[in-house]
Amino acid sequence: MKFISFFSLTAAVIFSGCTTQKSITKGSVIFDNKVIAHRGAFKKAGLPENSIASLKAAIALGCGGSEFDIHMTSDTVLVINHDDAFMGLNIENSTYEQLLEKTMKNGEKIPTFENYLKEGMKQNKTKLIAEIKPSRISKERSLSLANKVVEMVHFLKGQSMVVYIAFDYDVCKRVRELDPNAPVQYLKGDLPPEKLKADKIDADYNADAFNKNANWIAEAKKIGVVTNVWIVNNGKAMDEFLAEGIDFITTNEPELLLKKLKTNSRN
Repeated sequence: MKFISFFSLTAAVIFSGCTTQKSITKGSVIFDNKVIAHRGAFKKAGLPENSIASLKAAIALGCGGSEFDIHMTSDTVLVINHDDAFMGLNIENSTYEQLLEKTMKNGEKIPTFENYLKEGMKQNKTKLIAEIKPSRISKERSLSLANKVVEMVHFLKGQSMVVYIAFDYDVCKRVRELDPNAPVQYLKGDLPPEKLKADKIDADYNADAFNKNANWIAEAKKIGVVTNVWIVNNGKAMDEFLAEGIDFITTNEPELLLKKLKTNSRN
C-alpha cells in the first residue's frame, strides 16, 4: 500500500507539486500521505464499515490508504467484512448466496474482494490495505485464504495498489513466499523490529505495543522496517506518534489526521 522490493529501498519523503502535500515512498509503493482510513472513511459520513461507499469516501478524502478485512465463505468466495459474522451470519459457515440475503443500511450487499479491488483500482492514489483475517476453523483455511487473496491481486494486476496485513504471522510469511516483492505488515505487535526485518515483514502494531516498547519505532527506522500504528483517533496521540516519526497512522478519524498533516506541512 512497478514493485521493486518494498523493504530493500530506503524510505524517503518527497514533495509533490502542491507545497502543502507530501508523497511518501516506501520501497516502490508511493502513498500521498500517512493517513490510513480504518475500514474506509465510514464514521463521519455515517456509512457502513468496509462498504464500497466507505472506500469511495476514503478515496475522495485523499487518504494515503484505506484498510479493509477479507474473509472466505463456506463456498470459498472472498468477501469484505470486519467481524467473522455479517449481520448475524457466520461468514465461514455461510455460503455467499446466504450472505446476499442481508442488506447494509445504505443498500449495499456484502462486497466481494474482487469487486472491492476493482473499485479501488479505478484510481491510483489511495492504496488498498488488505487485512487477511485468520480462520477460526483451521490454520490451513487461513493459508488458503492468503493464497486466494494474492492470486486475485495478481489476476487483476493490482500489485502496485495493495499492502497485505495480518495478525497471523504464518499468513504474513505465506504472502511473502507467494510474492517476494509485496508489502506485508504484521499486526499482532509481539515481535521486535529485528525479527520482522529478518523475515522481510513490516510492523503494523497497535498503540499499546509501541507505547510499551518505546524504542521500537526508532529501531525500525534504523533498519528500514516500516511502521504503522492502529487505531489512533485522539488528536494528542496522533501528534505524539507523528513526532516519533511513525510512517503511517490507521484511524477512524481520517479527516482529523489529514487536517493535522496539512497544518504541519505549512509550519
